[in-house]
Amino acid sequence: MLVWTIDVLHLDLRYTWKISRNATDFKKNLIVTLTDGTHIGKGEAAPNIRYGESPESCSQEFDRFTHSLPDQLEDISQLHYAMKVANTSHALSFAIESAYLHYWGKKNNQSVAEQLKIVPHGPVPTSYTIPIMETGKIKLFYAENNLRRFPFIKLKVNVDDAFESLNHLLSFSENPIMVDANEAFKDVEECIRWLEKIKKMPLVFVEQPLPSEMKEESIYLKKHCPFPLMADEAVTDQADFEWLKRSFDGINMKLMKAGGYFNGLRLLNEAKANNMRTMIGCMVETTLGISSAMNLCSLVDYADLDSFILLKEEPFGLIDEKNGVLTNKNSVKFI
Repeated sequence: MLVWTIDVLHLDLRYTWKISRNATDFKKNLIVTLTDGTHIGKGEAAPNIRYGESPESCSQEFDRFTHSLPDQLEDISQLHYAMKVANTSHALSFAIESAYLHYWGKKNNQSVAEQLKIVPHGPVPTSYTIPIMETGKIKLFYAENNLRRFPFIKLKVNVDDAFESLNHLLSFSENPIMVDANEAFKDVEECIRWLEKIKKMPLVFVEQPLPSEMKEESIYLKKHCPFPLMADEAVTDQADFEWLKRSFDGINMKLMKAGGYFNGLRLLNEAKANNMRTMIGCMVETTLGISSAMNLCSLVDYADLDSFILLKEEPFGLIDEKNGVLTNKNSVKFI
């Protein structure tokens, strides 16, 4: 008999995580477990308020999901149907689907890559994100966290300090820099003026400067942007690639937004079919969620999978990080 359970995990952070729309010193994630008494599969949900998710709502959705399951769960289509009936959120959907695949992987001695029929990942170079903070504190933060070791640095910005913080970081960092505004700019002309000020800076890309609902403005912005543009909030479990390819040069696919491995894989493949760059990102997650995301890293141009490093106490210990490169620990085989 298969038994499903869910547990809330309180995660204290090593420093305040601040982006353009909110800030926090802790996160509450959920761990879904599936077991037959011998084999165990686990999946992580990292609820995000941007998408109307919370630990409380996910717990309620999980109860609806378990009541929607058939007595005998025979294949993944039944799992997906039960999640649809229960109207599970993106993050919880991923936790459920990944727990299911991780369980069957252990039971059948089959990796996630084998189940998805994709190339397995090797070592994964990741960016490291600097949250929004006072500009004068960035250099000390960079030094204290030894950020020189990462192949890329991602800098979170808001409208007020988008130029000053970036200019300051570039004054001492030799890392390639990605800039993430998290929809901070509500005025496209103001965003263009900012881009004009930074156009000579050596940036890898600029990520989601405008709100996702500003569709015509995003098309207009791309015509005036000197850097590649990456879509983040504009891509959830669905993506309008006819619009995206006119507004951006690539997408940031997060499994917590995509709602599952299979849908995340579909989004990456569609992006590639439209000649767009691909990145896989994360919410604030443990190594359970990050190691899950690593399963799709053979398909992406960039990985932004650093969030487990900002936890005070990481509970699973599934990943080694050295010089900004992630590898699964030897004991991790089917996650």
